[in-house]
Amino acid sequence: MNFKRLSMSFLFVAALFISALAQQPTATPSVDRLQQIIGYLASDALEGRRTGTKGANDAANYIAGEFSRLGLRAAVLSASPTRARVESLTRYFQSFPYVSSVELGKNNLLFVNPGRADDMAQYAVGEDWMPLGFSTNASVKNAEIVFAGYGISSAELKYDDYAVSNAKGRVAIVFAGTPDGDNPHGQFVQAGQIRFKVAAARAAGARALLIISDDEKLKDDRLARLSYDNAGEAGIPIVLISRKLASKILGLDETATLTRMESEMVKWVAGGGVVANCNQPCGVTHNFHPSIPGKLNLEVNVNRIDSPSFNVVGILTGSDPKLKDEAIVIGAHYDHLGRGGEGSLAPREGEIHHGADDNASGVAGVLELARILSAQSPKPRRTIVFIAFSGEEEGLLGSDYYVNHPIVPLANTIAMINMDMIGRLNDHKLIIGGMGTASEWRAMIDRENSEDSMRAAALLSVTGGPVPTNMRVNLDPKVNPVGAPVVVGINGRPVVVAEFPNVPRELATPFALTLSEDGYGPSDHSSFYSKQVPVLFFWTGTHDDYHKPSDTSDKINYEGEARIMSFVTRVVRDIDKSDTRPTYTVAKSESQGRSTGFRVYLGTIPNYADANDGLKLDGVRDNSPAAKAGLKAGDKIVKMAGHDVKNVYDYTYALGEMKAGQEYEVELMRDGQRMTLRITPEARK
Repeated sequence: MNFKRLSMSFLFVAALFISALAQQPTATPSVDRLQQIIGYLASDALEGRRTGTKGANDAANYIAGEFSRLGLRAAVLSASPTRARVESLTRYFQSFPYVSSVELGKNNLLFVNPGRADDMAQYAVGEDWMPLGFSTNASVKNAEIVFAGYGISSAELKYDDYAVSNAKGRVAIVFAGTPDGDNPHGQFVQAGQIRFKVAAARAAGARALLIISDDEKLKDDRLARLSYDNAGEAGIPIVLISRKLASKILGLDETATLTRMESEMVKWVAGGGVVANCNQPCGVTHNFHPSIPGKLNLEVNVNRIDSPSFNVVGILTGSDPKLKDEAIVIGAHYDHLGRGGEGSLAPREGEIHHGADDNASGVAGVLELARILSAQSPKPRRTIVFIAFSGEEEGLLGSDYYVNHPIVPLANTIAMINMDMIGRLNDHKLIIGGMGTASEWRAMIDRENSEDSMRAAALLSVTGGPVPTNMRVNLDPKVNPVGAPVVVGINGRPVVVAEFPNVPRELATPFALTLSEDGYGPSDHSSFYSKQVPVLFFWTGTHDDYHKPSDTSDKINYEGEARIMSFVTRVVRDIDKSDTRPTYTVAKSESQGRSTGFRVYLGTIPNYADANDGLKLDGVRDNSPAAKAGLKAGDKIVKMAGHDVKNVYDYTYALGEMKAGQEYEVELMRDGQRMTLRITPEARK
């Protein structure tokens, strides 16, 4: 064997290896940039970035400014190159409908006629009563009133306040809250939510619902603050009334009597009154059913105010003449919870929910990927669409709007990468969802999380650029330096090694991955998977600061997020360098492993956007009862199990009334035609 020739060959191979390393794209995630982006988005100045607020719009302008600075193409093409900067930034916006506030309209009237023509009383809106923000505008004339306890109806709990209250064609009056009081773990927590009370009233045939305030002063009740959850109108007028007005309607002498009445109802339920007295589902109205002689005249008029709400879209056009028509979407939502309220886990409203991890961290990831990929040479072969979504906390509103109004056709969208809460890396633990949505994902993730790949990425992050001058080839078989093996002997030991500088073990350690097959989940990738786009969802898990004001920028693991960004960058490059698109596959459903509070399973994927005329389905899980019944994505359910369905809460209420193994009719709209299918729910496992 000619060792001299072999040595020269080794040197030649090593030189090629080092040259190849030097030619790799060298831009790396910047800890300083991550800190700067998250620091601003999670600052007090943006007041929690609630969709439709100034803070959210300021965040949108900031993101658009970054896209512009990086030279990304805007979603809307400009007719003139001389536009003002503010107008130019709006070209990155994709607006979608969103109601951010509610105002009282004209002619809100409430009269109670106690049965005597000379004793009709009108009550002042804002003082004695207040329509709820999602109330339907309507008039109710000369309607009888019935007491319906707490207004709760739940087949699962075998409890029904409407069992002996004939509410059909009448106005129901109910107490707010539940017999459990403020117990967050009580059995009535879900059934007692205001939207489910409304669904129960509608199912009972009530013309309107009066809810008795919990507070002595109506203005102190949070329900009196006009707001809207963008989940559709109630379908009937919904009104909050003061305890004083409730006492008059019920014929009680004072509010103290009303309080005693409620206290007795709580004791009756807690003491087993329902179980002891009812063979069939019943509620407190079994034992408490005051007769109400008066009649009600009601007119409700509320105005729901649309506010500018935007996805922010920047496009990096691909460099390949053919593959540039295909797109990879990289997204994260930028909205959060403002000053609390709906969705917050804080004990009270008013404090800024900073949303550093949720999801300023993901937006920072999108902006860093945009910087890295736009700077690399050669440019990506495929078009990269960077999207910062809004409305995620309200029910995936922005991403749902995008997939139904895509900038790049979904047929050409080969993958969607979603980052949501990637700022709390701990013990190298990283969660990746959507692994079952493309057959190529597992091999790709395994390869990029290998020791060699992680070590090479760590080297790049340490050097911050091309191969450093102190890199050399070691031919001494007695030395086993840290580095990348170029030639390995038959005994498995490196013979030729490209020596790297010291790389901290922390940076070179592979992630401890938790992999989920499912393409659905509580974030924006779900909207894309419902349209049969392969997805990957990166996050570092929940924590004690989730949806609280304490989710602040000082708690972010910036070095950890930089490592995640390096990992995601390599995955995106792997997708891009392949000549073929990822192969879409139907992922294994993991939904039945999660507790939903329902006894039955249908396998539908509801759309949570504002709706008043039915529940649209974003998807149907394979081999589920819904799929077997013939339901499809895009269907709009208008009636199920005998209950009219106008929104997701009506649908959820109907679902709670269903039993496993029993067949039910489902009425739906498909392509403008009303259809009736039959579905048999399965028991939830």
